[in-house]
Amino acid sequence: MKDTSQTKKAEVSRMGLNLYAHNAKAYKSALAMMQQYGKAAIVHPTGTGKSYIAFKLIEDHPEAAILWLSPSEYIFKTQLDSLKMQDVNLSLANVTFYTYAKLMCCTEDQLAEIAAQHPAYIILDEFHRTGAEYWGKGVTDLLKLCPDAKLLGLTATNVRYLDNNRDMAEELFEGHVASEMTLGEAIVRGILPAPKYVTTVYRYQNELARYQQRVDNLHSVGIQDINQKYLDALRRALEQADGLDKVFAKHIAKPDGKYIVFCAGKEHMDEMQTHVPEWFGGIAANGVHVYKAYSSDPATSYEFEAFKADTSPALKLLFCIDMLNEGVHIEGISGVILFRPTISPIVYKQQIGRALTAGDSKTPLILDIVNNFEGLCSIAGLQNEMTQAVQRLYANSEGDRIVTDRFEIIEQVRDCRILFEQLQRSLSSTWDHYYAQASVYYAEHGNLNVPVSYTTTDGLSLGSWLQIQRLVRAGKRAGTLTQQQIDRLDSIGMEWDGRLDLAWKRAFALAEAYYREHGNLLVPNRYKTTDGFALGQWVGVRRQKYLDGELTADQTKQLESIGMVWDAVSARWEKAYAEAAVYYAENGDLETPTKYVTPSGVALGSWLSSQRRLHQDGKLSTDKIARLEKIGMDWSDRHDRSWQKYYAAARQYYQSHANLDIPAGYVTVDGITLGKWLARLRRIYEKSGTTTRALSDTRKAMLDHLGMKWPEQQPNRKTA
Repeated sequence: MKDTSQTKKAEVSRMGLNLYAHNAKAYKSALAMMQQYGKAAIVHPTGTGKSYIAFKLIEDHPEAAILWLSPSEYIFKTQLDSLKMQDVNLSLANVTFYTYAKLMCCTEDQLAEIAAQHPAYIILDEFHRTGAEYWGKGVTDLLKLCPDAKLLGLTATNVRYLDNNRDMAEELFEGHVASEMTLGEAIVRGILPAPKYVTTVYRYQNELARYQQRVDNLHSVGIQDINQKYLDALRRALEQADGLDKVFAKHIAKPDGKYIVFCAGKEHMDEMQTHVPEWFGGIAANGVHVYKAYSSDPATSYEFEAFKADTSPALKLLFCIDMLNEGVHIEGISGVILFRPTISPIVYKQQIGRALTAGDSKTPLILDIVNNFEGLCSIAGLQNEMTQAVQRLYANSEGDRIVTDRFEIIEQVRDCRILFEQLQRSLSSTWDHYYAQASVYYAEHGNLNVPVSYTTTDGLSLGSWLQIQRLVRAGKRAGTLTQQQIDRLDSIGMEWDGRLDLAWKRAFALAEAYYREHGNLLVPNRYKTTDGFALGQWVGVRRQKYLDGELTADQTKQLESIGMVWDAVSARWEKAYAEAAVYYAENGDLETPTKYVTPSGVALGSWLSSQRRLHQDGKLSTDKIARLEKIGMDWSDRHDRSWQKYYAAARQYYQSHANLDIPAGYVTVDGITLGKWLARLRRIYEKSGTTTRALSDTRKAMLDHLGMKWPEQQPNRKTA
């Protein structure tokens, strides 16, 4: 954790923890609140060192049993690594760590065993994540078993914006918040550095087409002409704006720096990586090193560590999807690049926090590249936070000083934003026109179940407009819908979840059918149902939405009821490992044919081969290596293992018979076709000499030692 204030004391020292002023104040308040109420929450932005508050609690209570609960082992590991880098000698012998997912899978007896540790304190890290239905159940069940434990919660945001604005501080801590700080306040107070913030837009053509359709569908010619004028002006301004190559060249001041590039999904990330030579080739004289990290990739840990360790003069880019939004900190970051479709305030601020947490300059760079016009206006929210923080600090009497009251904002397309805002204001005046048509439809049909493609006789795309209203209210599309507008639509029978709900029910029914047939939801990505529905992709998207916090609690509960696992890579590995253990128990080894498939359908031969490749490339964790070796895994080459097996059988025969005069049809009691193998080697020697892989000079000498008799070689055979 890096702090830009020159007046604060060091967060840590060799002897122990010495908290910054803001964390020391929060810690003192939390202790008092836990003493009085038994629970306290701390809501501080990403990058302000919340984890050190928990570590301070551990340091001050070395004899107390403490449970640390977190969304993932990965977050906890990086927090420990950060602590070790500060040269702190802190014992964690009294701390037991569990993930929320682990608690979710615990039986009542297992939860009772955890509770039997009689924890004095329970730390809930990133506690907003417990809002997930089953994660939350595991936590609440454990808390009921530990009524005397004091509860300390840490998060950057206590509100789940895409889950009906649930306030987890209220649900878990009964509103007992010991310390609360916004991202804007952290910047104002100098706890986090004020960034250089650059906004621009990418791929505006799709957005122009979307707004052109809205303009074309306006039924009033006069209104249509006015909006078309704004749209044409916006199009001309965008066409004159700089491309991303020029934006990057202008604002990336460190051609050897490290930048995190946040993308929307795997496909989007792959596409963005193809543009690296075009966008960054002119910046990095020493080349570009590209890394990628996403939770479902087994090589992510390797890539992440390589990125952190890279000290070369090249430009370093780490492309991310669903990692690094929370809890994970990297030193030496020059900035972040947001290819941002997200409208979640949680994810947006967490991604910004990555640049402010451990930047290697006093003014870290944030390149905010939005793919929708609404995103151009989003920076206003952070500016408002700063303004409100300045007002509060001027008004309070606690001595918190103001380090900065603004940060540098460079709008690459400022004229475009202004034109878009004018277009939005103009289009919003048409809401009443659409509402009037919706009222007419309701009067005629008694409902608003309008097909999305439905167009009125005046050319108004009523179906599309109603669907947009649903998406805006659900927080799945940028836009504004007032309570008055919601009430007006309710009065004419608006069903907010109508078509989306039907689509969900259809897909869920297909997923449930797959689960009944296969016993799991590990659906191959390309799998389609008999009627052509891309179920594999649908399940994959649900996992991504869950990781992004965009899946509702009810949807999460429904999927988990039919065996959904959110970490599919780990689940597939565990399933394959279980099959490997069964094979080992039955056969005494893991020498499966490459194409071997278990009775349950697991391609075990292929999986074992992939584990050997990962081991050879150094991309297999030590834990997995140890577990595989425990059930007889041999990491050597398959052909070498096969040769050694047959040679051992030949040596055993020689020891019993003093020769290798074996008939070609001879088979050992273990089923090894020894006669056939020796005959093949003799043919190889006769035709091609001793230079083949199957019969090298060394291997021939080993067989010679056993008295192997070789045939006469053909005159034209190859020589060694």
